[in-house]
Amino acid sequence: MRILKCIAFCICLMGALQATAGDKLSFLKKQFTTQNGYKLNYRVLLPADYCPEQKYPVILFLHGAGERGNDNEKQLVHGWDLFTNLQNRADYPAIVLAPQCPEQPDVPTKNYWVAIKRPVTPQERMFRTFPANAPITEPLAAVKELLDSYIAKGVVDTKRIYVTGLSMGGMGTFDLVCRYPNLFAAAVPICGAVNTDRLARYKGKTPFRLFHGADDDVVLPKFSQEAYKTLKSIGAEVQYTEYPGVNHGSWVPAFKEPDFLSWMFKQVKK
Repeated sequence: MRILKCIAFCICLMGALQATAGDKLSFLKKQFTTQNGYKLNYRVLLPADYCPEQKYPVILFLHGAGERGNDNEKQLVHGWDLFTNLQNRADYPAIVLAPQCPEQPDVPTKNYWVAIKRPVTPQERMFRTFPANAPITEPLAAVKELLDSYIAKGVVDTKRIYVTGLSMGGMGTFDLVCRYPNLFAAAVPICGAVNTDRLARYKGKTPFRLFHGADDDVVLPKFSQEAYKTLKSIGAEVQYTEYPGVNHGSWVPAFKEPDFLSWMFKQVKK
């Protein structure tokens, strides 16, 4: 009898946890074809009570380099449970777009969200330089076109479009805001980086919230530190949180910040 009670308790507990976390399968699998024929895999999470006659905030989520591929799965390795959490879906109904950058070796303009120069030796993991005037990469251009397609459907509240990303996706977050300074209501780059000369020319009003691990040895924390100083120097609205003792996975504590979503949703484009 005691064993049966334990089994019943475990089943109830698992059900409660699943009900709280939601289901990754709530992110529908889609593929978007751009006007020039480029195919972009992406996942979309619609509000629980989605109505195509209504307009919703959009969260654009950009994954890191480790989640590149063509399976339309890996881009949800990190962060999916933040968005599928049932309480979060009830409190912050939004369309969440999670595109996947393909992995095409030796084709830098097709292999990353942004133009970057990585180390030439396989022993090094560190991102180093970020060209200031590079054209938009093909994958990120497709992401922008995907976002435009949802806006064209009439289901997007264009005053509440948010962008966030981790690692390479944090770089993509900076890149999109620099290229389209009047598009986003808020930007949250996590362990990201940007060319600060380029960032110094930013003229938009998008509020930034930056996160980084103090011990990051892949994307050094100096990149977020310098971005924070640059944004401050030009009068931009910016916050910076650095986690002591945290290496590259600063998205873990960042996603656990109690106001991660509430801060984002308070931002409305002026």
